[in-house]
Amino acid sequence: MEVILWKLRTGSPWRDLPPHFGKWNTVFKRYRDWVKAGVFETIFASVNEDVDLEYAMIDGTIVKVHRHGQGAKGGLSNSL
Repeated sequence: MEVILWKLRTGSPWRDLPPHFGKWNTVFKRYRDWVKAGVFETIFASVNEDVDLEYAMIDGTIVKVHRHGQGAKGGLSNSL
């Protein structure tokens, strides 16, 4: 499962898998078999059953900020 997350995170081709995951072709075949067997659909369906958004947080690293909110050109102002 870790190799699937690595693949999604990096977007790298299967042939570029780090050696500690094993042979890329073997890993790809297992992934393909899981897709055909519906393993991921089952996982997503079970995770999606009881979504509790009460404690959902936005990751600030992916939220775009207007350039004026970044303190650009002139730095941050301390006046209120």
